[in-house]
Amino acid sequence: WFDFIIGINGRNLDNGDPNLFATEIRNCAGATISLGVWSAKGQAIREMYVTVPQSGESLGLALQWCPLNITEDVWHILDVMPNSPADVAGLLPYSDYVIGSPDGNLRGDAGLGGLVEQFMDAPLRLYVYNQEYDVTRVVTITASRSWGGEGALGCVLGYGALHRVPAPLTEPAQGPGETLFEAGAEQTYQPTSMAQAGTPQIGTPEPANFMVPASMPVGAPPSGGAGESAATAPPPAGGPPPGRAKKQRAHHAPVAGLDDYFKEGEQKSREMEGGSSTPKPNAGLPPPPKAGGPPKATSPAPAAEESEASKS
Repeated sequence: WFDFIIGINGRNLDNGDPNLFATEIRNCAGATISLGVWSAKGQAIREMYVTVPQSGESLGLALQWCPLNITEDVWHILDVMPNSPADVAGLLPYSDYVIGSPDGNLRGDAGLGGLVEQFMDAPLRLYVYNQEYDVTRVVTITASRSWGGEGALGCVLGYGALHRVPAPLTEPAQGPGETLFEAGAEQTYQPTSMAQAGTPQIGTPEPANFMVPASMPVGAPPSGGAGESAATAPPPAGGPPPGRAKKQRAHHAPVAGLDDYFKEGEQKSREMEGGSSTPKPNAGLPPPPKAGGPPKATSPAPAAEESEASKS
């Protein structure tokens, strides 16, 4: 059930006619043939060499033409409930896979459920493969809805691409990061054609004589101002200095041109407004009050003239 012959002597088998395969075997009588075999355990391909007898004897195997997708109809036993029909039948969680049944065909994701409904409360035989022991056994199970739990089998099933039959544990698993090609130390790449053509070879550059400020010797300070001598003076040998001298900053006089420009603009604006060059003092305005509310408004001059007219 697990092995499929997909090629013979380097040619793929894409024709289901059994006579073509038998003719190829007879033509290679007394010789060794190579068979390409695809295994449903881990979905791996391997090549086998078989010696064909000269006397026309059979190879000792039975073949059936069938597509490879029938290996997708596999149900993985994920969990088994205690005292359930699956537990009584001896199904093991995680390592058991239902791959078929002699009592009916299992096709599609609903194939096992339909067959169980047909054999409800009756014994049903299942082909079960175990990955731990790499064996296939026949399990007889009697489905029932009155066993005291959920479902007719009492187990959790997995179906699909994540539940295919894996490789047996006895085979070494291919780990990630394995080396596909191994090259010896003598296999090095040397561009001889480029060297013969006269291409200039790029060598290792010589170390340049760069000036590193940290490695330069500290000399005498230059004859500059007090600020420069304080900045370039070496630290005392007894330890770190108590404090770093603050560099003196020169105070520049304000720019006289901007002041003259603003004064000239102010003078022109005053001449345009009142014609006088100097501002007048604020005469006639009452001084601000020392305390209390705002000062009372004085009566205007026309009111005094009206009172004199009434007296006359």
